Amino acid sequence: MENGRNWRNRELRQHVKVIDGTVSPTLLLKNATYLNVHTKQWLEANIWIYEDRIVYVGEKLPNQSQETEVYDCEGKFIVPGYIEPHAHPFQLANPEITAMHAAKTGTTTLVNDNLTWYLLTNKKKAFSIIDQFNKLPISMFWWSRYDSQTTLQEENHFINTNDVLDWINHPSVVQGGELTDWPSLLAGDDRLLYWIQETKRKGKPIEGHLPGASLRTLTKMKLLGISADHEAMTGEDVMNRLQLGYMVGLRYSPIRPDLPTILEELLESGLTTFDQLTFTMDGPTPYFMKDGVINTCIQIAIDKGIPIEDAYRMGSFHAAKHLRMDEELGSIAPGRIAHMNILQEKANPNPIGVLAKGQWIVKEAKEIDIPSIIDWSKYEINEMNIDWELTDDDLQFSVPVGMDVVNDVIIKPYTIDSDVSFEELNEEKGEQFILLIDRKGKWRVNTIIRGFAPKLGALISSYSASGDIIIIGNSKKDIFIAWSRLKELKGGIILVNDGEILTEIPLPLGGSLPNEPMEQMIVYDKQLKETLQKFGFAFYDPVYSLLFLSAFHLPFFRITQKGLLDVKNRDILFPATMR
Repeated sequence: MENGRNWRNRELRQHVKVIDGTVSPTLLLKNATYLNVHTKQWLEANIWIYEDRIVYVGEKLPNQSQETEVYDCEGKFIVPGYIEPHAHPFQLANPEITAMHAAKTGTTTLVNDNLTWYLLTNKKKAFSIIDQFNKLPISMFWWSRYDSQTTLQEENHFINTNDVLDWINHPSVVQGGELTDWPSLLAGDDRLLYWIQETKRKGKPIEGHLPGASLRTLTKMKLLGISADHEAMTGEDVMNRLQLGYMVGLRYSPIRPDLPTILEELLESGLTTFDQLTFTMDGPTPYFMKDGVINTCIQIAIDKGIPIEDAYRMGSFHAAKHLRMDEELGSIAPGRIAHMNILQEKANPNPIGVLAKGQWIVKEAKEIDIPSIIDWSKYEINEMNIDWELTDDDLQFSVPVGMDVVNDVIIKPYTIDSDVSFEELNEEKGEQFILLIDRKGKWRVNTIIRGFAPKLGALISSYSASGDIIIIGNSKKDIFIAWSRLKELKGGIILVNDGEILTEIPLPLGGSLPNEPMEQMIVYDKQLKETLQKFGFAFYDPVYSLLFLSAFHLPFFRITQKGLLDVKNRDILFPATMR
């Protein structure tokens, strides 16, 4: 059984034989003090594991056998493996290195965004690759997108009814969403409502994306089938969602590190029941998750005064129950997948031992080498070969409206009153050229951006929300240098100033994903941020800033495949230019 689900009859009979004593467990956790999430008690027991499944939790010991590894847990504490119910594992990483990094600090289950598969490959290959992910020791599940988060020239090619329904029916897909295009749902998009209803008929919940939503909107979305939301930004936002019956993901992310304040506000409000709360890092970039994923959230909760037992349940059992997988995940009980964390202290969620599907990931605080199993070339996710050239004609900027970057998530339109016909822009006004160009060279969208990194000659990135190429800079000369380097790297992010390449991040997998260890990506991520800050970047996370340039779920003005978009009215103000 590859993903810890649907054991075959033969395997189930074998598990029962372990209880009968005719088959030996593969691993015995002896003298364990474990958290029973069903009763919120710390109990003493011996835990028998057969291959990837917990088969017994109780006082008895199995017959002695050389086939059984025995690990003495005297003086230690065991909790369920942590669950990240809302993962974006493609943020300057690839899903395999993200998952294995998360597992080392106890997050042994990830429920992942499927959007990048839509952009990188076709459905058949995507299903093949997620089946391969099921062979990892950690549990990898997925959600089915209903929208692309941006405006695509061939939207129906990427997201259509046949593909959405096939994703919903896939056994590794456990929820629908996240629903960023909820305004269309409210405006009467019955195709979107049909997809949601089909997901609900499969018994799978729907994840919303409702930042700043009023009680009226939250009520409407509940009526239309939305089950959960992770966009609460205050304690009041959380309480509003809880009172309407939402499962609420408490977020601790690079651009919304709200968790400590939200927890304080919830406790001040008198909340004592935490059963409808989970944790999420909502797609952290590598440097942000250098210390882990859900373990970090649990630690914050404990430090803020959430009862220890509830904090661990919020990081494991609650997500499993919400996703209808609590008979497989989220607890230490017979029949569950053997995902467990061994702790030195109850109040310290950073494990010294991690078991995933009964396999040691970390043992006695030492990481076990787990070889990579994903052969990306097998699925034709290869280097980005650019067989066309950027020209002087592409760097013509005559649109009268530019993009004014207000903060990490808000971009407003502004009237361009500068002469932008020069080879280089003066940094005093904070303006730079910006160009979104089709990865195959078919079209481009040009304007001016203000307040990004105004002192920088050039940034070029094949990492973007739509899979196209982003170019930003105040020097056309530096832009051409960055372009040449992008073609040499065959995908990546490159920063250039005064003719010198300052920082580069290779992204050889389709121009979007790296294929290096997380430790290296943490270094790259830190370098990218620090370099941009030296050139005037004033916000928290540049990786998110690049993604959000095209994201239509954020106000007010975006650059997309179709052109410059007025988000509120969904109007293209200036269309893309064909090359």
